[in-house]
Amino acid sequence: MRSDISPGGVFPDYQLPDHTDTIRTLSELQGDDPMVLTLARGHYCPKEHQQHLELAAMQSKFAVSYTQVVTIATDEHHVLQEFRASVGADWTFLSDPERVVQKDLDIQVYTDPEHDPMIPHTLVLKPGLVVHSVYNGYWFWGRPSVDDLWRDLRNASSEIRPDWDLSTPGLRDAWDKGDVSSFHGWDRMSPEEVSRARAAGPPHLVLQP
Repeated sequence: MRSDISPGGVFPDYQLPDHTDTIRTLSELQGDDPMVLTLARGHYCPKEHQQHLELAAMQSKFAVSYTQVVTIATDEHHVLQEFRASVGADWTFLSDPERVVQKDLDIQVYTDPEHDPMIPHTLVLKPGLVVHSVYNGYWFWGRPSVDDLWRDLRNASSEIRPDWDLSTPGLRDAWDKGDVSSFHGWDRMSPEEVSRARAAGPPHLVLQP
């Protein structure tokens, strides 16, 4: 792996076709959220299936935590679709049969000339494709466990979410003054929408007979 792909560095914003054959960039897919990025050997590898089945089991947690997931594999389009479907993934898979990523990052598995895959890596990226952590999964135990990802995503999220702790000094004062720039979700609303939402107040309690 290139020496600059390490914590604090910026991961390249690759542009590749996804499983629907639509060209996508990593920055577009990430948005303002943390992201788990897997660089996968491909559909042929049982280790990839095991890791991706575990990630698929976490999909509901990724959804409620505003966390994106992306897989890049060297599979051709139809094989990539099969890979994604076989593990029950609902996130974006990107196809790189030309091995752009493999060559650019210097992660060729030279011990497997038959498939010529990438050395599997899993990265946790903060917004802006900033590298938080990198795992080398050439051996399966090198890949992150669910606990590893939970820890990394907790730490990364606490760094990027200004409202991580609502007791942080100054946050309540900013809220009371109408400054919602530090509050997730609210920061994407127009001033008019914020005013209407705040004026509505908490929902009324309806007592059932």
